[in-house]
Amino acid sequence: MRSAAAFALAMSASLLVLSQVSAQNSPPQIAPAPALAPSLIPAPALTPAPSLTPTPAPAAAPAPAPLAQSSAPSLLDPPPPVAAQPAPARAPSPTTGQSQIRPPQLQPATPAAVQAQPPALAQPQRQAPPVASPAAAANCKPGALGVARTVEIDTTGGPGFGFEHFKQHDFLRDKEVVLTFDDGPWLNTTAAVVKALADECVRATFFIIGKHATYYPEVLRQVAAGGHSVGSHTWSHQDLSKKTVEEAKAEVEKAVSAIRWALGDKGQQTPFFRFPALRHPPELVTYLGERNIAIFSTDLDSFDFKLRKPDAIIKAVMTKLQKHGKGIVLMHDFQAGTAQAVPQLLAELKAGGFKIVHMKAKNAMVTLPQYDEELAKESKLPTVSQRPTSSVVKTVD
Repeated sequence: MRSAAAFALAMSASLLVLSQVSAQNSPPQIAPAPALAPSLIPAPALTPAPSLTPTPAPAAAPAPAPLAQSSAPSLLDPPPPVAAQPAPARAPSPTTGQSQIRPPQLQPATPAAVQAQPPALAQPQRQAPPVASPAAAANCKPGALGVARTVEIDTTGGPGFGFEHFKQHDFLRDKEVVLTFDDGPWLNTTAAVVKALADECVRATFFIIGKHATYYPEVLRQVAAGGHSVGSHTWSHQDLSKKTVEEAKAEVEKAVSAIRWALGDKGQQTPFFRFPALRHPPELVTYLGERNIAIFSTDLDSFDFKLRKPDAIIKAVMTKLQKHGKGIVLMHDFQAGTAQAVPQLLAELKAGGFKIVHMKAKNAMVTLPQYDEELAKESKLPTVSQRPTSSVVKTVD
């Protein structure tokens, strides 16, 4: 009995120990953590990767609209595949992909293109192309006189024009007029003549003194930009009949180099030449022929340098035109009276039924290197800076 009771007591004690041991081991085995693990899984699922990718998809649809406004329609096809690839990776990728497509299209329209434009715009202000028929130009006022005809002159061999000295080439028809101006460019007066001609969409020929071109290069560029032909009138307006042949040649060539320097890229010099005082030394006529420069005398001299008053100048020109019916007219944009007379003179020409003919050269003028170099050494030549006065001197008080 006692041994059985002791055995039972020992068994119950061992069972008690076993239950305590199992109770101590149960927390790791009861799987609250496994039970919680399933509840943590939905948390990543709440970051709806599938639900966010559709939302940018509508954003991808409007994206082509801005691209359609781009200046490069050929880029419209590539964007969809580019945007579609990043989309599965992450939600922001479609918009990022589109923004990466735009800059290549927008950048050419910003700084890079702006830097590329000046050469092109220098070609349209350098291009500043002469208009063959000014009356058709958009900025012409209604009923402008305009240019009835433009003629191209082949200057090979140095042909002569103007019946006062040369009677070989008569290219004008009845009531046709060529306007020519000598001795410019000059401050104020030349600009006034150019404006008056522009107002009526008229083109003329200017015979430039080389030294004056170095004084006012910007004025000469206005002449070229207006579509007028730019010829030469010696370096310093000397009577070449009183010079040696070499001195006379230098007067011709320095003027040509000075005009080329002054015009720069703003216009093209024509191989037209007029002798000061219309005095033509035979040796120089031959030389100009060898240089393929056309020589211009005149049909009608306005004598504006003597008359000076606008009304008198207009009367002199119109009286001679009515008598001869046509002609190459010689005036001077250097003269203030002429600058004042031109607007009314153009009105008189229109009222009288006269038509304007504009002369252009077949080939451009070519300078000689030795005179280009000599010109560069002239002390009066503004070689240090060509900035306009308005950018150099400013009123501050």
